[in-house]
Amino acid sequence: MNLSERWNNFRGFLSEVRKESGKVSWPGREEVVGTTTVVIVYTALVGVFLFLVDTAVTPLVNKLFSAFGS
Repeated sequence: MNLSERWNNFRGFLSEVRKESGKVSWPGREEVVGTTTVVIVYTALVGVFLFLVDTAVTPLVNKLFSAFGS
């Protein structure tokens, strides 16, 4: 395949990408803000949960290490 054929194939690919992009149903601003808020809140809640679990489990693990460790 020579350079000219590759260029024509690439241009055809880009043309198809443009056509398909026009068919995409893009979310509105309100939907993006809503889903982003949900993700941020969920991430914060999971972070707090993991912090609490880590805080509760760390002393137990330290006691195990001190009891069975060297």
